[in-house]
Amino acid sequence: MGPGSCFRLARAKMADDEGAGVPREQVQGGTQVQFSQVLGGQALRCVSGAPWSVTRTPLNSVRVQRRSKSKSYRLSLRSCLGAASRLGLTPALTARRLNTSRRAPKSHNITEKVNPEQLNLLVKTEWQLSYVTPLYQFRHTQLKSYSRQLSAFIAAEKQQGLAVEVEGTHGSFRVSFCVVQGMAEADDDAETVLIQIHSKPLFAGKDEPPKAVWSGWLTCINGSPDYLRSLPKDFTCMPLFCSSGADGLTSLVKSWFQRTFDCCFGQLEISHTSLQWLVALWTNCHTESAIQHLKMMWTLPAVPPLKVTYTVNGPDAWQLWSSVRKQQHSESNEEEEEENSIDIEEVMQFMQGLKSHFYRHFRLDLSAGSLDQVSTALGSAKCSGRIKISKSKYMITTLTLLTECALLKMPI
Repeated sequence: MGPGSCFRLARAKMADDEGAGVPREQVQGGTQVQFSQVLGGQALRCVSGAPWSVTRTPLNSVRVQRRSKSKSYRLSLRSCLGAASRLGLTPALTARRLNTSRRAPKSHNITEKVNPEQLNLLVKTEWQLSYVTPLYQFRHTQLKSYSRQLSAFIAAEKQQGLAVEVEGTHGSFRVSFCVVQGMAEADDDAETVLIQIHSKPLFAGKDEPPKAVWSGWLTCINGSPDYLRSLPKDFTCMPLFCSSGADGLTSLVKSWFQRTFDCCFGQLEISHTSLQWLVALWTNCHTESAIQHLKMMWTLPAVPPLKVTYTVNGPDAWQLWSSVRKQQHSESNEEEEEENSIDIEEVMQFMQGLKSHFYRHFRLDLSAGSLDQVSTALGSAKCSGRIKISKSKYMITTLTLLTECALLKMPI
C-alpha cells in the first residue's frame, strides 16, 4: 500500500497609497478598476472593456521579485514510498511532460451516451482533484461487492471511535458503486466509476429517504495509450479521482482503496501552465457556447503579495484569441490540420496579449506572478486542485487535460 501526499497556497495583500478601507473605482482607457478591502490589505479588480492592442510588456516594468522556480513542474514521489508496489517501475514513461499540442475543443452531445441522471451528478459541482496510481485487481464486475466492503469498513472505523465529520447527526452510512457508461473516449480508457455515500439523519422520519453526503468518481479520458498498454493485465488505470464531501469520508474512502487495491493517492494541483491551457481551450468554445466572461485571478510576488482579479468580456477575449489563431494559420501551410489543433505557442501568445493589455493600463506585469484561478460560463479551475464543470458539452476536453495532469503527477 502506497502512502498519499499533499501540497499548498498563500495569502494576498496590497499596500494602500490613499488610506485603508475605502472601496473606490477608476476608469482608464475604458478599463474599469475596483479596489476593495481584503484581509487587512487590498486587492485589485479589473474588468476589461478597452480596445485590444499588442504591446510588449517590459521585463523590468514592476518592482517585484520573481519567484524562484526551484521546484520542477512534475514532482516525483518515489522517495515517499515505503514499500515496493506490485506495479514496479514503468520504463521510459516517467520523464513525460504536458503535451505541447492538443485537439481544439468540439461540442459533444454527451447526453446521448451517458445517463442524464448520472451526468447531472458530475456537472455543476465543485470537485477536489487527486491522482491515484493503477488499481491492482480492480474489477468493474465486482462493484456490488465493493459497495458492501466499503460500507462495512466505514462502520468499523466509526465503531472504533473515528469521528466522521458530516453536517448534522447521522446514523449508518450506505455506499453505492456504479459504472458511468459512455464516458470513455478511447479503446484503452477504463469506464468511469461513480461512488456515493448515503446516510439518514438520526432523527429523520421513517419515510424520509437517505441523502447523499459524499460523492466521488474515478475516470480516465483519453489516457496515454503507451502508458496504459504498458500496464500488467491485473491493473486498472483510472488516474483522476474527484471528490466532494466531508474530508473525513474522503480520507476513509482513500484508505479503503489503498488497502484493497494497493494504490497511492496524492493531491492533484492544477499548474500555471495547465490553467493557461484552460483559458485558451474555453475561450476557443465561445462561438458555439458563449463563455460570457473570462475571469482570471493572479498573485504577484510584491511585499506583501498582491492579488489581482482580471475579468475580460467574452467577445473581447474571443477577438484576441481569433487574431492569434489567424496569425498562426497564415504562417502555416497545413491550415486544415492547424484548425483542428491548438499549440502551446498559440496559448502563450494569447496569454501575452492579455498581459500586455493589462500592463498598458495599469503598469503591472502579470508575467511576474502566477495564475491561481480561471473561470468562464463553461467552468472554473483553481490551482489548489478544485474544478467545476458547468456545461457537459465540453467536459471531455477538460477531463482529457486533467487526466493527462494526473498521469504526469503519478510517482510510477
